[in-house]
Amino acid sequence: MNKNIIPEVINGYNVYDNSANALVGISGEIPLPDFETLTATMSGAGILGEIEDPVDGQFKSSEIEIPFRSLFGSAFDLMDTGTPLSLTIRGSEQGTDKTSGKSVKTQVRIVVKGKFKGLSGGKMKIGEGVECKVKMEAWYILYEIGGEKKLELDKFNSVYVVNGKDMLSEVNKFC
Repeated sequence: MNKNIIPEVINGYNVYDNSANALVGISGEIPLPDFETLTATMSGAGILGEIEDPVDGQFKSSEIEIPFRSLFGSAFDLMDTGTPLSLTIRGSEQGTDKTSGKSVKTQVRIVVKGKFKGLSGGKMKIGEGVECKVKMEAWYILYEIGGEKKLELDKFNSVYVVNGKDMLSEVNKFC
């Protein structure tokens, strides 16, 4: 990624399912999954009190909610608990090149794999969208910016890569 680019805003995006079909009815924003490590509490001689130390490669459960404007179509396509989901979010991020001042666009791609976890039914109100949400447990997450892999977490295959660095190379050596 070019260090001279100042990222600004997302110009637009689409969400695609397992079959590379664009999902219909997505609302204006998708909250991306949070990452929170499991920790071990250290205390004892030489430590003043306690320290929560992250356990390398171990993450708490993570979910993504896919919001839909209405209760038809694509929302129900994601609710098959027997088939793992693979969602790809493709977007364009606008930025400014700080050396030239020119506007530039950068590709953003996020892949999330997991399973259907729940449905928030939304609300019924005349003249408004239902705003239902499909919840998905995320066990695989990939972030690519400008074609560069920035983050990959695969809980089933012991993969945790940040900026091209294998964060579990020593752990996996012994397992």
